Amino acid sequence: MPRVIPYTKGSIIYFTGDQDERIFILQKGAVTLNSLDIETGSRITESIGQGEFFGVKSAFGHYPREEEARVLADSTVICMTVQEFEQMFSHNKALIFKMLRVFSNQLRAIHKKTESVLNSAAKVSQPDGMMAVAQAFFDDEKYNSCVDVLVKLLQRFPNSPVKQEAATLLQDAKHRRDLMADKIDHSDSQPVLPPANNNLLKQFELPAFARFAKIYHPGQVIISEYEPGDCFYLIQAGQVQLVKTVNGSNKNLDILMPSEIFGEMAILDNTPRSATCMALDTVKCLEFNKENFEQLIGGNPQMALILLKLFCKRIYDQKRRFKILTIQDTSARVGEVFVMFDELNPMQNPSERSRRFNLTVQDISHWAGLPIDDVREEIEHLVDKHKIEVYDSYIIVANMVDMKRMVDTRSAVRKV
Repeated sequence: MPRVIPYTKGSIIYFTGDQDERIFILQKGAVTLNSLDIETGSRITESIGQGEFFGVKSAFGHYPREEEARVLADSTVICMTVQEFEQMFSHNKALIFKMLRVFSNQLRAIHKKTESVLNSAAKVSQPDGMMAVAQAFFDDEKYNSCVDVLVKLLQRFPNSPVKQEAATLLQDAKHRRDLMADKIDHSDSQPVLPPANNNLLKQFELPAFARFAKIYHPGQVIISEYEPGDCFYLIQAGQVQLVKTVNGSNKNLDILMPSEIFGEMAILDNTPRSATCMALDTVKCLEFNKENFEQLIGGNPQMALILLKLFCKRIYDQKRRFKILTIQDTSARVGEVFVMFDELNPMQNPSERSRRFNLTVQDISHWAGLPIDDVREEIEHLVDKHKIEVYDSYIIVANMVDMKRMVDTRSAVRKV
């Protein structure tokens, strides 16, 4: 049963980094959540209102606390486990939707920070933005992807001022695509990701979900940046790459694997897509629009809770990957990719220092958000210093403790 716990002024309910899977509701008093901004390192303070939940994301996601919960005045807090939360609130559709929208806003805030780090261009209209996305794919000789975006543009905005320009580029892209019919449009190596959450996927393998299934082929654009958002997706098989068009070129934001969702922010807050999502390989996913999404949540509380947990994972993962993009030192940025994969796939024996990662130099370039030539140069330096060994399909880090120390040291020097 949930417990009612009194806290005196100055108490700490939990500290940053705590492995604490309790969920709290502030019954009375004053509590603040204190954290550090990933990009600037400045202190962020958020006040919790009476009746509001806190500690939900880390409890649902089983992640370390990202903030400190401090009591500013004598307070009373209701404390419960995740299981108790599910039993008490799984049928509360209004609460679930409220939480989903809160998490959606947090995800969008992370994306906006990512745009800032990537020096995204000024705001443009949706048709102009989609035209820029298509041109970027055309310039990269990814003509299938270019065609997909232009078709969406002409369907979504048939009377746009860029209609003729889009039609002309579409004809050219189709012609070039046909000439390159024997060439794979997406030729980059595909980053190896952590194993999917198979237990979660089983929840969506029921026959009732078959009507939502969609298949996408390598290089096919599922969602275009700037496109109106009216559906979201759950990946059942395959990998989906998220890219953003910045100053005429596509920048990798993330790579999603089975059991992850994408496109959910637009359906919750009715805003244009913030990134382009394309299939890296053959992708099978479930497509939900706003209407059947609400039916899904209202008629199946367990699915709503699964989606809440997926949101928590997305927020944590996006913050973790955004952290890499905020590092200015190239060495530390490349090293942080190894640190991230070490965290995502912890060793069974913590005393082991050497680690093998199924990553290539191209993969490191994807995750670090750096040009491939810059990454190759840094990898060569690490090899010369005997920090790593590079093979065709994997990289061995000689000492992960040493790698983490290098990242921390170089990052600290940059901040000073």
